[in-house]
Amino acid sequence: MSIPLNPDAGKEAGRAASPPYAPMEQLSGFVRHPLFRPVAALALLLAVDFFVIPGFFRLEWKDGHLYGSLIDIVNRAAPLILTALGMTLVIATRGIDISVGAVVAISGTVAALLIGGTLQMHGGVPEYASRIPMAWAIAAALGAALLCGVWNGFLVSSLGLQPIIATLILMVGGRGLAQLLTDGQIITVYYKPFFYIGSGYLLGLPFSLFIALGVFLVVAFLMRKTALGLFIQAVGINPVASRLAGIRTAALIFFVYMFCSACAGVAGLMISSNIKSADANNAGLLMELDAILAVTLGGTSLSGGKFSLAGSVVGALIIQALTYTIYSMGVPPEVNMVVKAVVVFAVCLSQSKEFRHLMPRLPGGASRMRRSAGDK
Repeated sequence: MSIPLNPDAGKEAGRAASPPYAPMEQLSGFVRHPLFRPVAALALLLAVDFFVIPGFFRLEWKDGHLYGSLIDIVNRAAPLILTALGMTLVIATRGIDISVGAVVAISGTVAALLIGGTLQMHGGVPEYASRIPMAWAIAAALGAALLCGVWNGFLVSSLGLQPIIATLILMVGGRGLAQLLTDGQIITVYYKPFFYIGSGYLLGLPFSLFIALGVFLVVAFLMRKTALGLFIQAVGINPVASRLAGIRTAALIFFVYMFCSACAGVAGLMISSNIKSADANNAGLLMELDAILAVTLGGTSLSGGKFSLAGSVVGALIIQALTYTIYSMGVPPEVNMVVKAVVVFAVCLSQSKEFRHLMPRLPGGASRMRRSAGDK
């Protein structure tokens, strides 16, 4: 048996024998990546905005921070990104939370009532001061949001109620509670430091973006570097088998509902800070639809188990960019709701196994199957 003098000859022969379509396989793997479709949809939408909206990508530096359409989209999308991150974990466990809009209203209302803004004189200069320290007001608002999560988690994990029914109770009652706290009126906030949460800037970028990014990094770290992500996925795939395997299924479900409400609470602080008031009637209205749509657009399966945090962020950006496009084109706001409904319908169809099995039976599907069989 002769040994080749060149030790790399075998490797070179292997490379020569490798199929010439290897780059095509790499391209196919890139296309099959879970984030390809949401990122491609966002890129397509931004490309449309480039041609439809003049100066869409133009950025200007004024007063120490950036201005532009892209900055507006990111700033407005930050509350939705937070809500979508919490909704992602809930849907990953086969649940749903349609009360996030009410939690947004409750959180913003509690913060606005406690901060308010009373006019005081300091050195002969009139200034507005918070009724209580702002840190305590924010803690109370987040505490109220966590209580909402405790309520939802208790109903779902302990009493075994269907998630949509359990969260429907808070969806109706929570907004009613927020309206009772404000007597149906809009509570205005005059304390300027509170405005920084939703409309302030840090390093030239919206401060709300840093909050959303910080929450995303913490959650992504927990999902990837600890067993929490694996447990959530296991519960979503088969909760009974997960419980038999030793996973505390009820405690995990309780946690994800608390986390979802906490994210909605922070989003409520952002919204009330941005509009400088608390509107219990309209704050967070239909936000649960946007959150669910963002999660599904990002590739998270509605049947549980499969989830993508990065995809949910991209989905939130898609929704906000779509809303910005519709408003910028002068289309009536009602059309935005119709477009979202159509997108939800299309996403649900794409995730339906029965619809995918039905596709070969549609006109043209049988011929495609015969052609594929003939090629084999």
